[in-house]
Amino acid sequence: MPLWLRQVDLLVGPDQKIDCCDALIDDQGCLALWGTAARERAEQLAIAPTEARGWLLAPSLVDPHSVLEAPWSQPTEDNLASLAASAAASGYGTVTLLPWASPWRDRPERLQGLAWQAPLRLKLWGSFSAEGADVELADHRDQIQAGAIGLATGHSHPPLALLERGLLLDEMGNLPILVAPRDAGLTAGGLVRESVETLRAGWPPDPKLSETLPLQTLLALAVERPGANLVLMNVSTAAGVAILQGLARPPKVTVSWWHLVADSGSLSPTDTGWSVVPSLGAPEDRQALISGLRQGLIQAIAVNHLALNAEEQLLPVDQRRRGLAGYGAQRGLVLPALWQELVEHHQWTASELWQVISWGPAELIGDSPEVLYPGTRRWILFDPNLESTWDMQSSLSPGVNQPLLGQTLRGQVRASGLTEPRHWLLSAPGSRSA
Repeated sequence: MPLWLRQVDLLVGPDQKIDCCDALIDDQGCLALWGTAARERAEQLAIAPTEARGWLLAPSLVDPHSVLEAPWSQPTEDNLASLAASAAASGYGTVTLLPWASPWRDRPERLQGLAWQAPLRLKLWGSFSAEGADVELADHRDQIQAGAIGLATGHSHPPLALLERGLLLDEMGNLPILVAPRDAGLTAGGLVRESVETLRAGWPPDPKLSETLPLQTLLALAVERPGANLVLMNVSTAAGVAILQGLARPPKVTVSWWHLVADSGSLSPTDTGWSVVPSLGAPEDRQALISGLRQGLIQAIAVNHLALNAEEQLLPVDQRRRGLAGYGAQRGLVLPALWQELVEHHQWTASELWQVISWGPAELIGDSPEVLYPGTRRWILFDPNLESTWDMQSSLSPGVNQPLLGQTLRGQVRASGLTEPRHWLLSAPGSRSA
């Protein structure tokens, strides 16, 4: 049956005001009409209305970079199917994968066969270096012709001589080059960014110089190569934000969602979320990142998903691979956490949040901004007040390194054109329920 949403908050696209109006979803899950036309058509069809006041109907979200290492693995591992299911349930209509995989996605044949059915979109970063080893350049032109949206490096920036050579060859044109402002050799084996909180907790500290020195070097290189579309991946420190503030024309920048909702002063020693790259910052780092987002110094929030299996998660924290699984919750994890932090705590508007989780990321990867239009299935219906307890039994992802497990999440994706109507949660009289 079609779905009549009565008095929902409607966000059509960038530079649009939120309008409280009726909306009609057809029986195929497409957004059909909104406004007076939706109400009149719903009445003609004798559809029972779903009271949606306080819910938000908005375009789908865009993830500028995440990791899927083994797309064709068994169901017990993170694979293409589980990522699609969890991304759709979370409201993400576009996910862009880094080349970090086995085998490393650094050549055209390794970029083939990775796709999702509409309305979901899966996009791929090509690799800057061969096998991700930062010794030789990969064939940039062939990867781009095979569909890569740009080129990405690894967790740390490659040697400057190699990076300079790749920029000089200029086979990527104006496509983005995603580079992490991080030098693993300067981390001194640290797991958490240096701060008073880190010392109190007993974690090995990661000095902020592991970010600020490579950041300054990359910015100097960007000045020398103004035609290169250099994008800085996962800036994570207050010192890094301060450097960006001093630039007349800063490059595009991404930040991991986890660095906006957690810090070394907010987690207990047993929480999942300490072991990430870049290292988790102090409270002042988190506040600076939020401020940098609002000022436009940082344009995109990434899910930065990297799922670990149970065997890997059992290793001591200083021996396991570092990363978090950001996809998995049945009705979203990243969006609820960001809504609570940015909208509820920092009084952002929904439009400001969508700028950094949908429209900004879309621009960064070369896409048009997500907008609502009649016939689209790329919409999500978000209820900021709906609560649920988040546990592995309800997870759509096999990744066990998912944060906030056992906690009550406030704010949930009730429905989306990205998922089947049988999965929607609509509790008003006359509506469909999951």
